[in-house]
Amino acid sequence: MATDAGTAIPRFPPGFLWGVSTSAHQIEGAAEKREPSVWDVFTAAPGRVKDGSTAAVACDHYHRYREDVALLAGLGVDAYRFSVSWPRVNSPGGLDFYDRLVDELCAAGVRPVPTLFHWDLPADRDWLDRDTAARFADHVTVVADRLGDRVGTWITLNEPAEHTLLGHALGTHAPGRRLLFDALPVAHHQLLAHGLAVRALRAAGADGIGIANSHGPTWPASRDQADLEAAGFYDVLLNRLFADPVVLGAYPEGMGDLMPGDVESDLKVITEPVDWYGVNYYAPTRVGAPQGTAGEFGGVPLPAELPFSVREIEGRPVTDFGWPVVPEGLTELLTGFRDRYGDRLPPVVITENGCSYDGVDDQDRIAYLDAHVRALHRAIEAGVDVRGYFVWSLMDNFEWAEGYARRFGLVHVDFETLERTPKASYHWFRDLLRTQRPA
Repeated sequence: MATDAGTAIPRFPPGFLWGVSTSAHQIEGAAEKREPSVWDVFTAAPGRVKDGSTAAVACDHYHRYREDVALLAGLGVDAYRFSVSWPRVNSPGGLDFYDRLVDELCAAGVRPVPTLFHWDLPADRDWLDRDTAARFADHVTVVADRLGDRVGTWITLNEPAEHTLLGHALGTHAPGRRLLFDALPVAHHQLLAHGLAVRALRAAGADGIGIANSHGPTWPASRDQADLEAAGFYDVLLNRLFADPVVLGAYPEGMGDLMPGDVESDLKVITEPVDWYGVNYYAPTRVGAPQGTAGEFGGVPLPAELPFSVREIEGRPVTDFGWPVVPEGLTELLTGFRDRYGDRLPPVVITENGCSYDGVDDQDRIAYLDAHVRALHRAIEAGVDVRGYFVWSLMDNFEWAEGYARRFGLVHVDFETLERTPKASYHWFRDLLRTQRPA
């Protein structure tokens, strides 16, 4: 995929936030220094992870965080999005690590942006249990009380859609349940946890609060009525189910009836005002009516009994993960959100965007990021209030059920020696950020 050769990426608005993202379970290691999570239980079972690996060591960020913060400083980012491991916080001295990390980031001039839940649920917790939402709010209070004097930007949850679908409906992520539509309470309880977390953060004096939801345009396979209806249902399930309650305080029509508890009362919590809305974008999805096989979601085969099928997006380059490269989908998504939600939509931050490619001279990643940054700028020109962009990811890491086979990092990690090597994309992003600074 070629970049726009010879043309500079346009200047973004003053104060635009540039960053990179990671998550605790994927990079920290030091598993012996924290309680187990559902991912520790999941990866201990044979056949769950494609290469049989675990995140017990991962990138050993727990011990090498100073080296990694130096990489952030060299990159020149404004902000670093990381996640706070709930199982680590539950362990003696666990918060001390995040204290040290936040201090190191502040000393380097990098804004800390913690995500309070990024899939590593304590092993003794369960999102099917409503009480987990309340216990999450307690966890948030503990973290905010400790770090709030240095943190001005917070993320409650990361990608509740994927955690619900892959972890609880399809069983290919932790905790490995295959409940299909009986997993919907997991979605509701995570959204309730988000609202309770917003309240807990406000009570601790915090602001700058958002959520990181995954979104992408849904493209009907054709204009046939059956394909349009299937695509509409998929869009509700993967996009609107997680955006509408936060932004509008209501579920899409019919979905609230499927949720547990006093939904009307819960929605008043879920819609607690946020300061910004996070979007993780990777690609659109082409969807049609059932056709015997349901296709794949994020590389995971879907069960044939679903009322839709995911089709291939033809004529597009794909990443090493097999995901189509469609930068204009980001513009389409953001302008579509603006049109759907109007003045109810908070300012938007792209909390994840990235791609899996092997190699240190990763020209395909450079082309991918170049095209997506330009697509983001076109959304801003079209009137969408976008305030920031975070690349996934700072470094190669444990890519969940894929193990160490997928490399999303700007920094290459040798998982034998743990040596870090900045890739060509690291230098490209560094140079881009220099052009975006005031002269």
